[in-house]
Amino acid sequence: MDVDSELRFEVEGKGVKVTVELADGVAEMFGTELVKGKSYVFGAGAKVAIFTWHGASVKVSGKTDVIYVADETPMVQYLNAHGALEERRRQADKKKRQGPVTLVCGPASVGKSTLCRLLANYAVRLDRRPIYVDLDVTYGSISMPGSLGAMLIERPASVEEGFHQQAPLVYHYGHMTPQQNPTLYNLLVTKLAQCVQDRLSANKKSRSSGVIINTHGWIKGEGYTLLQHIAAAFKVDVVIVLDQERLYNELKRDMPKDICSVLYLPKSGGVVERSVSLKGEARDARVREYFYGASGQLFPQAFDVKFSDLKVYKIGAPNLPSSCMPLGMKAEDNHTKLVPVAVNVNLLNHVLAVSFAMSPDEDVLRKNVAGFICITAVDPDRQVVTVLSPQQQPLPPTLLILSDVQFMDSH
Repeated sequence: MDVDSELRFEVEGKGVKVTVELADGVAEMFGTELVKGKSYVFGAGAKVAIFTWHGASVKVSGKTDVIYVADETPMVQYLNAHGALEERRRQADKKKRQGPVTLVCGPASVGKSTLCRLLANYAVRLDRRPIYVDLDVTYGSISMPGSLGAMLIERPASVEEGFHQQAPLVYHYGHMTPQQNPTLYNLLVTKLAQCVQDRLSANKKSRSSGVIINTHGWIKGEGYTLLQHIAAAFKVDVVIVLDQERLYNELKRDMPKDICSVLYLPKSGGVVERSVSLKGEARDARVREYFYGASGQLFPQAFDVKFSDLKVYKIGAPNLPSSCMPLGMKAEDNHTKLVPVAVNVNLLNHVLAVSFAMSPDEDVLRKNVAGFICITAVDPDRQVVTVLSPQQQPLPPTLLILSDVQFMDSH
């Protein structure tokens, strides 16, 4: 690989493993430096880009679907964006104020989460401690698809497994797109923003390091309104728009010019749009990784729980049509209503969030979750379900919140 070039490859075949080893020179993957002589293993679904600023030799073993070296990359522009954020952090240190709160947005499949990872890695390599916020519920890079979360970044991401996730703050949304319940989505964004602000106030190093926010790919109509709400809730002062000039110009027009800077960056040539089937496989892989770890190093527990010991609810119900209401009265908004769910075979293969709420009388919506379980079997005769859980039995005596996410455990 020559100076300022990028090796890109994809692995799609099930069961296929590709090994990468840096033989000579200096190279990095999404901002994490590769260790010379160490083997890195990537499985099905991996889309890898290895960049070198100074030139490098990389050995790739195994069957890839696509592999090539690109000389044209936007990495210099990405580095310049990092440099601008770092200058704001230095000013924040000097003036004892909050560092940059950066919102990364754009349409789906343009590399938003990858850019967030890159910026966070570059920041932490300079001894910063930024907070990473993931608001893209499609894949849930911090926890589970259908969730929103935040975590403190204290070390560069692992090349194979991503950021070390120690005690992330996670809220249950339960759907794979913001379109399915924008009211609930906005409510959770506001709550998460308050918690992040509290953390910044309590941690001096994080306060000057700032926040990096990954967003959804819904950018038109109500999706654009959601982006504006996110920017207001988190008090965003830097917006990075990837590969969408229309969105860039709209945000440049609508964001407060004296407070917020709006930047436009191109997407990487290695970014490709995922098909519907590939998106489903990526979500399944993310759920599997939650229970079993990125390389299968975790061992979840499977055990039976009585129907009577489960308190299952879902958030949101259809609104009554206006024709069913008395004249002059408006239907109640049920999008944030807590609805009890019967324990039966309909729960099979569904993922449930384990809430910290002990009863439905608490403010369940604004409670973060302890984790997730999956119903892998339902026995109506014995009145028991089998759950897959990261922790040993028993389950905590709290509420379980139903999710649209489904997972068939093949282990």
